[in-house]
Amino acid sequence: MGTDERAARHAARDGWCGPVMTLSYACAVLAVLVPAALVPWLASRWVPVVAASRATQRLRVAVAGLTVAFGRLGAAVTVLLAGSALVVAVCWPLGEALSRLESRVDQPVFDYVHARQVEPWTEVTAFVTAIGDRYPLAWVTVLAAVALAVVRRGRRRWLPLVALPLQFIVEQYVQEILKRVVDRGHPPTDLGTYPSGGCARVLMTFGTVLVLTALTWRIPRQVRVGLVTALAVLVSVEGYTRVYAEKHWFTDVLGGWVFGTLLTGVMVLAVLVAEGRVLPATDRPVPAPREQVTASS
Repeated sequence: MGTDERAARHAARDGWCGPVMTLSYACAVLAVLVPAALVPWLASRWVPVVAASRATQRLRVAVAGLTVAFGRLGAAVTVLLAGSALVVAVCWPLGEALSRLESRVDQPVFDYVHARQVEPWTEVTAFVTAIGDRYPLAWVTVLAAVALAVVRRGRRRWLPLVALPLQFIVEQYVQEILKRVVDRGHPPTDLGTYPSGGCARVLMTFGTVLVLTALTWRIPRQVRVGLVTALAVLVSVEGYTRVYAEKHWFTDVLGGWVFGTLLTGVMVLAVLVAEGRVLPATDRPVPAPREQVTASS
């Protein structure tokens, strides 16, 4: 290769490295800013509406009926099993629909990222995306379960020792079911498929730790919102790094976010049921009528 040709190639590479890195950094920044702005807004506007909705009240009544019939643990197990089946029922057709976007969305995104990898940023994303691997999250699960069991007081100190390992197992097997029924294949650079397990594992593991922590200590609402926001940012960044590290198709990550959100919601509800925190609104203490108070006095 001549000197002039080599110089021309270096110049061409330098010409597109700037825009490519600008786009990569912009996507990374959006992966942080979007959930950081969206989650507090949802917490202030959407969560109160859902909490007061008729559907939520019906859910409370149904859980109360299960608790009367099977006890807290039986009701929690029923919620976990039925909820996991519902997640499969929702994410199965979603996976089939996302699979049809492979040629129009996933392949172009993959080709673009693959052709424009920048070594230092590739190393950074490869390091960050390892947070969602099973091995480090298994250690997080074990350490958090032991720590929370030690600091909790009362009769249900065993709950972290059961709930945290259980969430790890449930995520793995529900994900495996979806992987087999959708069977969409994987990128040529890795074996990652639908749905993105890294995104779901991060959300499921730290989401369960967060709810158990909130049940152990009184945490102000603003702090709780901040912790949930930080978790959402972590999951969003995990999805970005999974795509840039070429471990998943882009729509696998979208499916992983939906799958992880739904399954984490099921797990959180099961923990709350086991803790006895889900009661119908009508079960709240009602003040005695004024005339009865007067008569009794």
